[in-house]
Amino acid sequence: MLPTPFLSSLNGLPGFDKDAFVKVHEQKESITSLRINASKTFLEHPSSFFDNATPIAWCDTGFYLQERPMFVLDPLWHAGAYYVQEASSMFLQQVLQQIAPNPSPMQVLDICAAPGGKSTLLANHFKNGLVVANETIKNRNAILVENITKWGADNMVVTQNDPSHFKALPQFFDILLIDAPCSGSGLFRKDPEAISHWSEEAVQHCSVRQSRIIEDSIDCLKEGGYLIYSTCSYSMQEDEKIIDQIVAIEGMRSVDIAIENNWNIITSTSPMYNAKGYRFYPDKVKGEGFFIAVFQKEKATTVTYYDSNFETTSISKKEAEVLHSHFTLPSDYYYINHQETIIALASSFKDAFNTLLKNLYVKKMGMAIGSLKGADLIPAHALAMSTWSHLPFETVEVDEATALQYLRRADLHLPGGKGWHAVTFKNTRLGWAKLLPNRSNNYYPNEWRILKY
Repeated sequence: MLPTPFLSSLNGLPGFDKDAFVKVHEQKESITSLRINASKTFLEHPSSFFDNATPIAWCDTGFYLQERPMFVLDPLWHAGAYYVQEASSMFLQQVLQQIAPNPSPMQVLDICAAPGGKSTLLANHFKNGLVVANETIKNRNAILVENITKWGADNMVVTQNDPSHFKALPQFFDILLIDAPCSGSGLFRKDPEAISHWSEEAVQHCSVRQSRIIEDSIDCLKEGGYLIYSTCSYSMQEDEKIIDQIVAIEGMRSVDIAIENNWNIITSTSPMYNAKGYRFYPDKVKGEGFFIAVFQKEKATTVTYYDSNFETTSISKKEAEVLHSHFTLPSDYYYINHQETIIALASSFKDAFNTLLKNLYVKKMGMAIGSLKGADLIPAHALAMSTWSHLPFETVEVDEATALQYLRRADLHLPGGKGWHAVTFKNTRLGWAKLLPNRSNNYYPNEWRILKY
């Protein structure tokens, strides 16, 4: 049952139809959608539940499913072949296609990134860019690291910082995404338990927090760069009133986004400055509640200066020789040894990596290759998840039952030769195993293993 104060707070909002809104929540229709990892091979060997999938109009890698499967029992979900994401939030791709249709090597920040859906979308769009995914809260940051590792992109950095820490990087980013923490009313149909947590006080608290995040992070956006603001709330206090605050900042301009009439997305304007925002209602779109707005920073008020004086430890000539003995390293990367793990970083962003390492708490960056023990390479799980075309060691293809045993980190006896192998299912890598004469050692990360079912 939707609270009366909540419904009253929505009266008069653009596109709000109380009767239709209440009805769609009473029906409790379950909509499941996912976004394909275009850098992996899911569409060549899709999961069985994908047979009757239908496309999402505003995202060319997004699809609706006929019903919700048990994703935890699909090995391809664990392999990062797709991301289960709410359809309305995938509108971010439409925004990116309009503001950055042919992206140069841009630097992009998702400042409230966990669990990682929008960050991975950014990574796919900005394939030649650098995407920083930040999450302040430690346990949510761990989930973010897991999801980004499984996605397999090597152009991502995960940080764990308060938004205010990004003041140290004035005019550093071309795109700033603030998918702000909010009261969550847009997800009431999907998560009815969230209704009990809604209150006018919670909305006010979120509004204050949203304002602070914007104020703390706006300086890190370059002149000419774009700020994308979004919430999963219907509240004007968290939506139109917040974008009024953004457009009131010196140099900020509201940007129109073209939408198709049959998408049934509602265009709204802020009460003071007529800044454009876009509302998604579940009685009008096939998705949950969502709000998004876009701004361009036409004039910067800060001087560009940040300290990139940070020295990383390059791998030695001997380490490079050992790596080359296992596989051909991709070009256009430089290689460092960080906490006994060799990491590949894009050479074109060397100064940016050093700046981030100097000024922020970095949890993950680039592509972890593994560690060296003499002449042996102990491969990192991230390397198995990577979208690199050439990796060390052979592969061993397994069936679904064996794949699930592997993902449970159970004992295995895999066919094939000896030594390290990438375990694959439907030609998609799940992780590493070391084959021995009488057994196979399972190297799937213990903290990510399937615990139930």
